[in-house]
Amino acid sequence: MKYLLIFFLNLLPQYAGKSLRRGDSYPRTFEDIKNEIAGYTDTAKAIIDLAVHGKAQNRSYERLAVFADTIGPRLSGSKNLDAAIKYMFSALQEDGLENVHLEPVKVPHWERGEEFAMMLEPRKHSIAILGLGSSIATPPEGVMAEVIVVSSFDELHKRAHEAKGKIVVYNEPFITYGKTVQYRSQGAVEAAKVGAVASLIRSIASFSIQSPHTGWQDYQPDVPRIPTACISVEDAEMMSRMSLRGTKIVVHLKMGAKTYPDSPSFNTVAEIVGSKYPEQIVLVSGHLDSWDVGQGAMDDGGGAFISWEALSLIKDLGLRPKRTLRLVLWTAEEQGGIGAEQYYQLHKENISNFDIVMESDEGTFKPSGLGFTGNAKARDIVKEVMTLLQPINVTDVYDNADGTDIDYWMRNGVPEPPLELQLRMLLAVVGLDGRLSAWGQFDPIYLQ
Repeated sequence: MKYLLIFFLNLLPQYAGKSLRRGDSYPRTFEDIKNEIAGYTDTAKAIIDLAVHGKAQNRSYERLAVFADTIGPRLSGSKNLDAAIKYMFSALQEDGLENVHLEPVKVPHWERGEEFAMMLEPRKHSIAILGLGSSIATPPEGVMAEVIVVSSFDELHKRAHEAKGKIVVYNEPFITYGKTVQYRSQGAVEAAKVGAVASLIRSIASFSIQSPHTGWQDYQPDVPRIPTACISVEDAEMMSRMSLRGTKIVVHLKMGAKTYPDSPSFNTVAEIVGSKYPEQIVLVSGHLDSWDVGQGAMDDGGGAFISWEALSLIKDLGLRPKRTLRLVLWTAEEQGGIGAEQYYQLHKENISNFDIVMESDEGTFKPSGLGFTGNAKARDIVKEVMTLLQPINVTDVYDNADGTDIDYWMRNGVPEPPLELQLRMLLAVVGLDGRLSAWGQFDPIYLQ
């Protein structure tokens, strides 16, 4: 079975009700809107039935499995990412979607190379590490230095006099990903400011089985660059205990990372063109790139493929949305949303045509609702829309929506006033049995 994220907008051209867009004479009471939403009950049921019980059952999961097994990891700048983009370009064409095309992007090209870390004192112990994206390499002979363990940036700054010439190990407690990830992104810079020769960061995770997590990190132009990597929660905790006992810790670190000139890549785009307002866009998305140490099935193969499935289901039912439903599979999200930024710069002059921008990149788990950003009146409307999903018990509306790839749209607002919400839209998050997430994202509907 699978999870699907299904978004559809103004699907039934034969529907008799009038549009709720500005300038129409249709009365805009909440009761009117509820009645209009209720008019889509049969359409919602048709989509749910196709996805859960019909020929589309398991389709997005099976598509993802073939893709991940065939292509593998898809690091920015890699041949595998090039192969993934070509694969998806062909697959979207074969699916019968419209205006399938590629939009060029320049993306970072970093490779981790060989990596090695060994604790030498107080005993020999092999430390599992994963270099962080954009990290520099160590010298060929590596870096051998004493360790200073800290639990926060504040502690590091208070002990700055102890850090010069040492390897800083961060054993920061996990609070939430959003709050804790600053140690990964800024840890090397803060350590370099106090004279450290390298930094090792406890993986940003609530659970560990001696498994370091990679991710992107950022240098600052006026701060020396030092090598940096993540280590497992277990090793960070062990070194913290040793340090608290006053035990001297010495680590030998070797990293062979290389940064190459930016490489050509592409955002992958497909559409179902709107029947009445083709210039108006409802955008659904996920990112196609991944890190290099896994298949990228969770991050973000699932989000990309359920976004594709949204268009497939609508096409299979012969529905034609009034507004254009556009799928974008971003490139180089893991490097800071590079593909999405360049897409935004290319299309921002037409921002008034983007009614809704959505992203699925919150992990692939059992769906329970959607994340939403908008005002109170718009939230009431969205809650009413979600009642259409009562048959599969996916009705929650969570505060706030975010996502790296839609951040630019969120900051600048996706216009179209909300009670207009282009309300022949239905958002259905359909799922069974925990494979792919349909949590999000109905992301920035900035409804003023």
